[in-house]
This record gives sequence, structure tokens and C-alpha cells, in this order.
Amino acid sequence: MNVTMSSSFLWGALSSTATLSNSLQVLLFLPLTLSTLSKPAFLLLSLLIFLQSLIHGTLQLFWGSSLLPAMQLPIQPFLLLVCFNIFSQSVNPLLLSLASWWGTILTLSSPLFIILEGISSLLVVQKLGQVGRELVGKGEAYQFVLLIASAVAYVVSAWWIVAAYPAAAMSPLSATLLGAALTAFLFLTFIGFGLRRTNVIESSGLALFMAYNLWLCGFDQQSFSGPASSYLGALVYRLAILLGAARVLPSIGADTWEADYGVDDGWEGRPTSKLTHILLTYRQSILVTVYSHLLLLDHSSQVWWRWMNIFFTLVIWSIELLVSGEDDAITKEWKVD
Repeated sequence: MNVTMSSSFLWGALSSTATLSNSLQVLLFLPLTLSTLSKPAFLLLSLLIFLQSLIHGTLQLFWGSSLLPAMQLPIQPFLLLVCFNIFSQSVNPLLLSLASWWGTILTLSSPLFIILEGISSLLVVQKLGQVGRELVGKGEAYQFVLLIASAVAYVVSAWWIVAAYPAAAMSPLSATLLGAALTAFLFLTFIGFGLRRTNVIESSGLALFMAYNLWLCGFDQQSFSGPASSYLGALVYRLAILLGAARVLPSIGADTWEADYGVDDGWEGRPTSKLTHILLTYRQSILVTVYSHLLLLDHSSQVWWRWMNIFFTLVIWSIELLVSGEDDAITKEWKVD
């Protein structure tokens, strides 16, 4: 039995290490190709890795072997060498067309990414608010800790906004947008408190979300550290929030009994659970798409998409606060008094 457990642990460790190595290869190879070769080479490599990730995810979905991550390790370096070899000479027009087509898809996907990031952020902070509400019911100690944590989040958000303001609000328009966003956020927070449809955990989480987006608007793009940090920060946040929302999805739409016991004493039959499983299985494809999209956008485009993200999320939050009826079973389960 000890030998079996040791073998299982070893295979699990190797699989996790291989998965991490594959992700690091994506993070390294794509910007390397963009900076050393050209934009078409970057797009072609992105497309090849995306297709390879789709195949890998499909095999993982139907086969599920722990060997797959290790088997994938040499493929992405091979694709990188293929791209370098292709662009070291005259490039086939068909490959250039494929790269251009992939770039167009990524560019046109910007609204989709903004919508997904905004909705996912709102889902995650509301789930945190719901969990906080449940913890508060268990004792005053939890209430004290959560109040302190929320206060810290408010303070950090305020400091973050003040620190980012000089760079992010360099034009009258951006300064006006910031003022409008903060005013709308405070107004919605007080409305939510008055209607007892939100709490300080949810509100402080959204304050951090706004501060984060404002921070990304103010990076100095003249230095390498600015873009690199902003791309990495945006990538980590977007992937984390999308995967976090995927894990939250199974609890949406459940009544009180289902929230505690699931469907037929389990979550496997719920469509949202199947969707979560699919999203997690194809997470590397999501990584490639999200990262390629971020690298493809220039700074000015990212700034305006960030502002749209802030206001879109505030609009969705306002609808969620004001339209949902108090007698709605789903609302009662998800609202945080």
C-alpha cells in the first residue's frame, strides 16, 4: 500500500510540474516571438499552440491520463522552432492569412473578454459576500475578522486609486471618467446597503476591482517593466477570476435544498457543473487566448477597454441590486444582507 501511495504521489507531482512547465512555456514563448520575430510570427505561434491545447484538452476530457501533461512538454518548443524556421525565409501566403485571421478573431473578441471578466468579477465577490454572511452567523469572532478585512480592503483600494491617479487621469476625459465611476460606486453601495441587498465584503471587493483596473490604466509604457507587469497582472487576474467564476457557477440557480445537498445528493448532474469541468479541462486553451489577446492590444486600446470594464461591471451590479425582487428565491440565496 505504501508503494502504491508513493507511486501515486510521484505521478501526481510529475503531472503538476509538467502542467506548470507547459504554462510557463506559453508565458515565455509568445512574447519572445513577438519581440524577436514579428507580429505575424507571434500570431501563427499563438494559433498553433491554441490548436495543440484544444487537442490536449480533448484528450484529457476523454482519456484523462496523468501522462498527458508530460507528453505535451516537447510539443510547444517544437512549435516555437517551427515558427522560427518558417519566418527565417519567405513565408507562405496561406500561413500569413491564417495568422491575420487569428489576429482578427482575437481583436474582435475584446468585448467578449470584457463582459466575461466583469461578470466573473461580480460573481466571485458576491460569492465571497455570501460565504462571509454564512461565517458571520457562526459567531462574533468571524464578524470581527470580516469587518477588519473589509476595512483593510477599502483602505487598500483608496490608497491604490490615489497612487494610480496621476498616471491614469492625465487627461480631462480620464479624470472625468474616474470621478463618475467613483460616484456611481458610492451611490450603488449606499443603495445596496439601504435595500439590504449587499454587504461590506461585496462592496469592498468591487472597490478593489475598480482600483485594479485604474492601476492598469496608468502604467508607463515607455519602460519594459511597465508593460511586462501590466500584462502579467492582467493575465493572472483574468485567468484567476474566470476559473473562480467557473467554480462558482454550480451554486447559481439552486434552491435552498440544492445549495446544501446538490441535485440527487451530488453536483454531477447539474449543467453548470459540466460546464465548469469543461472550462477547467480547456484552461490552457483559455490561457493561450487570453494572453495572446492581451499581448496584441496596444496601451491605448487597453486603457479604454479597462474603463469600459469598470462601467460595464457597475451597470450589471446596479441592475442586480435594483431589479432583483426580494421574493426571488435565487436572489434570497445569493443576496447578502
